[in-house]
Amino acid sequence: MTKVYGDIWSRWLLERRFGGDQAAMQDALSNYLYPWRDKVLSHANLQEGDMLLDVGCGDGLIAFGALEKVETSRVIFSDISQDLLNHSQSLAREMNILDRCQFVHASADDLSIIEDASADIVTTRSVLIYVSAKQKAFSEFHRVLKPGGRLSIFEPISKFSDLEPPHIFAGYDVTSIADIAQKLKALYERIQPTDTDPMGDFDERDLVLFAEKTGFKEVHLELQIAVKPIPEKMTWERFLRYAANPKVPTIEEAMQQALTLEEISSLTLHLRPLVEQGQGVRRSALAYLWATK
Repeated sequence: MTKVYGDIWSRWLLERRFGGDQAAMQDALSNYLYPWRDKVLSHANLQEGDMLLDVGCGDGLIAFGALEKVETSRVIFSDISQDLLNHSQSLAREMNILDRCQFVHASADDLSIIEDASADIVTTRSVLIYVSAKQKAFSEFHRVLKPGGRLSIFEPISKFSDLEPPHIFAGYDVTSIADIAQKLKALYERIQPTDTDPMGDFDERDLVLFAEKTGFKEVHLELQIAVKPIPEKMTWERFLRYAANPKVPTIEEAMQQALTLEEISSLTLHLRPLVEQGQGVRRSALAYLWATK
């Protein structure tokens, strides 16, 4: 029996992110998630005995990577989802590394439960896209770091990746059914307005300014932009079950909410062959920022 997790964050990370496709999950781990993790940890310059605070730890990708990378390191798992903290704690228990872990229920913009100057490193991955008070979050990162401590974060820049032309939906050309696809786009826009939602209200320049304003004395940022063919074919079922982030419906759910049965039929007839044949384009903009207190 499949376990049903209790909040949107755990349901997305542990169930909905890959549309229930385990092969897709393994592909993402190998081609995207592990490389992102490794780059964040490389910029963090993790040393023996360091205390690393992973803010918005999620399913523990960076935190467990740090524990594996340096055997004397210690990690504070911090997240707003108690379900995800419980999940990570269970994994740590199975791995027999609980003595090197702490678990803290906190948001990125309020880490008051954590003492000043108590961490050597702060990391995040795809966290600030859900935080409205981003400057406050940077101030908290700075506060909990020891003098000389390091910040290393990864954030997708949705201002670039989400700006698809009107004839494109989810990376696929929908010119002949643009009016139908626009109804889906409008639904997603109502849920997460491009200009005001935390996911799209910043870019890489803002990240640098947040860090500088907070008082980090040395700041670096690397921006990776790519527009390229979608590298993999996928089943129609996986496409339908895909949700771009925890706060939005799957494509199938959006179709059911926004379209008539006739419109769903027309969209499926047009879009399914493109999806199954891998005839789409993926836009991505990824920012790595690392800084020293």
